[in-house]
Amino acid sequence: MFRSLSLLTASAGLVLGGSLASAEKITGGGSTFIYPVLAKWVSNYEETSSNKINYQPIGSGGGIKALTSGTVTFAASDMPLHPDELEKRGWGQWPMITGGIVLAVNLPGIKDEAIVLDGKALTDIYMGNIVSWDHGDIQKLNPNVDLPDRHITVVHRSDGSGTTFNFTNYLSKVSPEWKSKVGSDTVVSWPTGVGGKGNAGVANYVETIPYSIGYVEYAYALQNNLTVTTMTNQEGKVVKPSLDSFQSAAANADYADHKDFYLILTDQPGDASWPIVATTFILMPEKPSSEAAAKTALDFMAWSYANGQDVSKHLDYVSIPQNVVTQIEKYWTANVTSNGQPVWSK
Repeated sequence: MFRSLSLLTASAGLVLGGSLASAEKITGGGSTFIYPVLAKWVSNYEETSSNKINYQPIGSGGGIKALTSGTVTFAASDMPLHPDELEKRGWGQWPMITGGIVLAVNLPGIKDEAIVLDGKALTDIYMGNIVSWDHGDIQKLNPNVDLPDRHITVVHRSDGSGTTFNFTNYLSKVSPEWKSKVGSDTVVSWPTGVGGKGNAGVANYVETIPYSIGYVEYAYALQNNLTVTTMTNQEGKVVKPSLDSFQSAAANADYADHKDFYLILTDQPGDASWPIVATTFILMPEKPSSEAAAKTALDFMAWSYANGQDVSKHLDYVSIPQNVVTQIEKYWTANVTSNGQPVWSK
């Protein structure tokens, strides 16, 4: 399961591609979900360009705050903003990459993908209703697994997180109790558990705490060689986390019918669909303070759409389809402007 992938924690404040004092200040911040693939895109892009892209994985909430304060050129968020909110802020929004959120577990002696969870059991674990791994509801899903009589340590995000938004959005769809008592947002009042900062922080907790469970973007589970569960999807089928199961869920994304690409992909239909899939969105002012910085950022994104598919596939992310990329590029020319003229053109 392990793949070689160099990741640093969000708390380290990693800056990619040079210092924040670069001439055009092409800076971004936000989602840790996108960070593994974005890091490779930046590295590859800078081999072909003199431009520098600096990105800090500070969580989706942190990225939105940074864009609000004007300290970054663009933000990345795994929670799309509603078109009304975008209009109020004067921002544009588009999808950049799609990936899977998985359940990583630390269960000594139990193999990778040997445990099955469904939406009800997962919700009850995070509600604090199921507190032991050998609970009857988990045992029923795993009749041939010798589950330990050990307390479950629940791990969640401590920071404002789009991964949390999508995870809790899924729980809200499958559980009326979760929807009414906890709800879905980048920050929620967790009924139980310990918090880690960023996907990397959650992965680290799961790696070090026996009998724990945490939700992370798939690349972080791979990086840390974590055991992951399988899941029962909307169709009642048991599916494994994989590029194929993420693609099956992403295939339902019809962005053309959604203003500002506002679409959430949790709990999608399809026998092969992974139930917790998320898209990272880029946010940028429609009238950027620096035309040159905005153009360079969009040049990088256009390059990534055109040249980043192999990297995305290797890391089990789902690339944005070409027909959607065409929509996005038209969106840029119509919405990201300076003095009434498009900042970027193909």
